[in-house]
Amino acid sequence: MIRPIMKDPLFLSQPSEDAGPGDTAVMQDLAETLTAHRAGCVGMAANMIGVRKNIIAVMVSGLPVIMVNPVITAKSGPYTAREGCLSLPGERSAQRWQTITVSFQDMRFGRHTETYTGTAAQIIQHEIDHCRGILI
Repeated sequence: MIRPIMKDPLFLSQPSEDAGPGDTAVMQDLAETLTAHRAGCVGMAANMIGVRKNIIAVMVSGLPVIMVNPVITAKSGPYTAREGCLSLPGERSAQRWQTITVSFQDMRFGRHTETYTGTAAQIIQHEIDHCRGILI
């Protein structure tokens, strides 16, 4: 189900809780909502659709990839980026890392550890910040 985008900074600034097997509908809704907004959005966190769970979705080759309970385990190459957000107006500066390693679970709760660079790394960092209640 495509859900409305949460724009309340008070809600968005609250940290999310870890997701579990009972959150598969949220994962599907997040993927569908991101796909519906793909013209102007490349990533979303579950709190952007009103659910405070540690779930993010990132567009990869035109398809949403779901990361459950993502954690950055390594990072290198700091830089400052300008970012926008579907939940908030305007752009802001954010400290980012050129390369990150992320540990996460997939929709079936299989464990993965992947390394990302460039734009993909930046998007993932932005969405993980959302899960931590950090507004960019």
